[in-house]
Amino acid sequence: MDDYLKKFMQFLLVEKRVAQNTLLSYERDLKTYLHYLKNVEAVAAFSQVQRPHILHFLSFLKEQGKSTKTLARHVASIRAFHQFLLREQAASQDPSVLIETPKLERSIPKVLSFKEVERLLDFPTGQGHFGLRDKAMLELLYATGIRVSELIQIDVEHVNITMGFVTVSGNSNKERIIPIGKTAAGALKNYIDKGRTNFVSKHGNGSDRALFLNHQGKRLTRQGFWKILKKLAQEAGIESELTPNTLRHSFATHLLENGADLKAVQELLGHADISTTQIYTHLTKTRLMDVYSKFHPRA
Repeated sequence: MDDYLKKFMQFLLVEKRVAQNTLLSYERDLKTYLHYLKNVEAVAAFSQVQRPHILHFLSFLKEQGKSTKTLARHVASIRAFHQFLLREQAASQDPSVLIETPKLERSIPKVLSFKEVERLLDFPTGQGHFGLRDKAMLELLYATGIRVSELIQIDVEHVNITMGFVTVSGNSNKERIIPIGKTAAGALKNYIDKGRTNFVSKHGNGSDRALFLNHQGKRLTRQGFWKILKKLAQEAGIESELTPNTLRHSFATHLLENGADLKAVQELLGHADISTTQIYTHLTKTRLMDVYSKFHPRA
């Protein structure tokens, strides 16, 4: 069974070209699923897996307190895997075909107010290379709305400060070109000219073209960025709940609040479906109702 999981991972990487985070999610979900199957006495091969086995596995996850979102992700992983097994003729049927995906309650993302964003962006004031890097990262995230996973994959040559744009690779390696604005461009120029060279020269890692580097002179990771963001938010006195993509959500919400076209925001965010972008319109309505309730004398 494990051999087919390895083949499936290779299939996703080479033929489907899925993003690294998605690949890791598939692998994690399917390892749990295969561990369960190995402990089912009646299942010695994939051809023996039946719909009740999958339903029992999902019930097991639910009993462990897994969220609806996690269950839905497992269903998607299991479906994709069994379809691959059919293609490889490792099974003659797909037992997942009639498994229903749990309905998700779409949660409204957490965002910062404009004043909170300003406080966060103004906080990395040090002129040392760490301060210049952190300032450039935060300014770029809020200026473009890119994902943290996209931010850490940017190389130096992907940034055109003179023309004012950055090229990023989103889901399925689809590239998009995004304007960065004067403030972010200035922060990036300061970092590239005065900060990044310090990271590189100290560690002799000049062959690495990554834009944002860590203290070892290597490409910054998502976990590394998250630690930096939490530290800066705490020091800046930001009490609102944060996630790695809080600045992305704030970017979209603030654009729509100031009259931006929904289709344009969709393109900037790299959403394949505009329904994904529409969640931010619900958020702006909620925020408007909060303002109305707080300030209208007869609310």
